[in-house]
Amino acid sequence: MFVVFFRALILYVLVVIVMRIMGKRQIGQLQPFEFVITIMLAELAAIPMQNTGVPLINGIIPILTLLIAQLIFSFATLKSERLRGVICGKPSVLIHGGKIIEKELERQNYNLNDLMEQLRSKNYPNVADVEFAILETNGQMSVIPKAQKRAVTPEDLKIDTQYEGLPISLIIDGHMLAENLHSAGLNEQWLIDELSKLGINNYRDVLYANIDTTGKLFYQKKV
Repeated sequence: MFVVFFRALILYVLVVIVMRIMGKRQIGQLQPFEFVITIMLAELAAIPMQNTGVPLINGIIPILTLLIAQLIFSFATLKSERLRGVICGKPSVLIHGGKIIEKELERQNYNLNDLMEQLRSKNYPNVADVEFAILETNGQMSVIPKAQKRAVTPEDLKIDTQYEGLPISLIIDGHMLAENLHSAGLNEQWLIDELSKLGINNYRDVLYANIDTTGKLFYQKKV
């Protein structure tokens, strides 16, 4: 039993490390060759994990081989546009100027129901409102509406806006994030003083706190 436990633990750690090295991608964002490697990694890890008669090294070596292959392919596609087109494919325009391109649908084995489903998911149920619908190499669809159908922006209304960056988390589950405080030009004493003004004497009682680009502090106490 302990042998199985440690074999499973070793393979789990190895696969996690390999996936981390491969990069942060969701399943829907994987290129075809990345998706194939992911499936093969799972299979290679499962075989020696289930069958103790298979030497552990027989699972480790193929996994590391796939990692090397994936890194080579990724580097090659990064440096060569032609090779990237061969391995990853190219985006396909399915709608142009409000008209569906039938030949491209057939070439991509994409039916009208799939197309309409994707358009609805992007909040463009009417084909006539779409300037471009592009099927990306990872299977996701990008929809660019016609100019008259796009959402109104402050620039369209000639309204000046202030810069809005990302809020910086300062406390998460009662833990003060000193690095984030320093990156915001603040310190621990400033945060303690601000919380004291709000009636909070111990920052460990705070579930979450952040500060936005205007300097406004948001917080929520633990229940």
